[in-house]
Amino acid sequence: MKKYTLFLLCLLLLVSVFSGCGKPSSPEGTTPVPEPESSASAEMPAPETAPEEYRLTAPELQSDFVCGDTARVFYEIFVGSFSDSNGDGIGDLRGIIDRMDYLNDGDPNSGLSLGIEGIWLTPVFPSPSYHKYDVADYYGIDAKFGTLDDMKELLSLCHERNVKVILDMPINHTSIRNEWFQRFVVAHRQKDPQNEYYDFYSWCTADSQIPGSTYRPVPDTDHFYECNFSDDMPELNFDLEAVRQQMLDVAKFWMDLGVDGFRFDAAKYIYFNDNGQSADFWLWYLGQLRAVDPDLYTVAEVWDADPVIDQYIGSTNCFNFTLSQAEGLLASSVKGSKVDALTSYEQEYIARIRSINPGAMIVPFLTNHDQDRAAGFLKTDSGQMQMAANLYLLGPGSPFLYYGEELGMRGSRGGANTDANRRLAMVWGDGDTVRDPEGSTYSKQIENGVTEQRSDPDSLYTYYKLLLMIRHANPEIARGDYQAVGFSGNRLGGFTSSWNGSTVCILHNLTDSEITVDLAKAGLDFSVLRAAAGLNSAVLDGDLLTVGAMTSVILK
Repeated sequence: MKKYTLFLLCLLLLVSVFSGCGKPSSPEGTTPVPEPESSASAEMPAPETAPEEYRLTAPELQSDFVCGDTARVFYEIFVGSFSDSNGDGIGDLRGIIDRMDYLNDGDPNSGLSLGIEGIWLTPVFPSPSYHKYDVADYYGIDAKFGTLDDMKELLSLCHERNVKVILDMPINHTSIRNEWFQRFVVAHRQKDPQNEYYDFYSWCTADSQIPGSTYRPVPDTDHFYECNFSDDMPELNFDLEAVRQQMLDVAKFWMDLGVDGFRFDAAKYIYFNDNGQSADFWLWYLGQLRAVDPDLYTVAEVWDADPVIDQYIGSTNCFNFTLSQAEGLLASSVKGSKVDALTSYEQEYIARIRSINPGAMIVPFLTNHDQDRAAGFLKTDSGQMQMAANLYLLGPGSPFLYYGEELGMRGSRGGANTDANRRLAMVWGDGDTVRDPEGSTYSKQIENGVTEQRSDPDSLYTYYKLLLMIRHANPEIARGDYQAVGFSGNRLGGFTSSWNGSTVCILHNLTDSEITVDLAKAGLDFSVLRAAAGLNSAVLDGDLLTVGAMTSVILK
């Protein structure tokens, strides 16, 4: 493997790091919801402002969310696959507590931890499935994961280290084992419309089913309940005030416990195939929650093309699916050796969502638990994996990193067609007893885990760790005003970002050859090379900047 170079200047020289120191897209056994024909397209036009109907009115702006302190790097943990503390093979909250020094040791200058600033926990609630997206009780912790006291301890530890914690909240459906659904069934068996649970879930008769939706019989009745993702996941009826209030109470319960926010699963399916009604719900729901906590952090999964996602930006930040996966702009930019399509898109996207809500920000990610892992479609030896990481971790907004990505972990649905293969056990290399989830079949996992990679200065883990240090040392990157920058031939490109009177410039060379440019001729007034990250080095000699192949630079 060609050794990559990653050097830090100014603030970073004092750090020595080589001391060794939604809802699943189609859960197993379910009827998958069709994904959009094109959820990410480099060619998709991105208007600089949003359509008028998506923009907030003056009264709504009074409760708009703001970026503030939330432009952080989050780390998604699929809880059951991360770290096992009690030897039963299942990851748990205590395992995460025990691994906090790996994630963030509380000292940003130690160089001994990955340096993440937030954690997204996939559902932790009692549930019959391994993935927990079918919730049986929204007010508890699944016994396999631990207890409420464990959650309180984790929250306390994270907050001591300035790490935010958000919970994955699947609210548009529940488990059939949820007490609410069981009472709903009883009410229909007794033909008692006065029962408070009679309309708690979406239901219909045989002749009133809506085309495109999925229904199953309510046991021992001639009624049918809606279940668009799985027979085991009945859809709640958000036209009922009691359901809305119950879900407000659920969120407030966890907020009172100390949770900093939520990732809302399958947000566009609150009203199936009706984005207008679903978006209106989130505007109301999150307005209620922000009246309690104006700093609540939320991000929604709206797995669709940008014009659909735009409809939800008025109430919450949303994951950017145009950037993700093998066909997304991050991977295609690296494979195509050009960055201009990415930077022009990001500039237009940020301008557009801020025209909808001035506090909105981009939320990039490479892959998540519903997608094949990046190491399967990006190569590490050639620097593709590293440069894709550069493009989004040295970029604007609040990026989300999927657990194990920093190790180059692999996993794909494959011929078995199971999401479990995308959620395999974290490779610690120190005897951790966590096992792959039930139903997984993938067998080509990496051998060198955390233990080996932490002591290797040339490992992917070390690269990711230093990349996050660069980001933290240059806060303009995440928070500033974004302006795309390009050069003739489109071989070198990036953006400038200005924040609090300071401006940095991030440039990427995604080609296989060295590039030299005259910054003055390009109208760029930067005199300090703050850092470089990639397979090679960079030199700034007066106005002449030379950037090695597959390398990024930060200028000030």
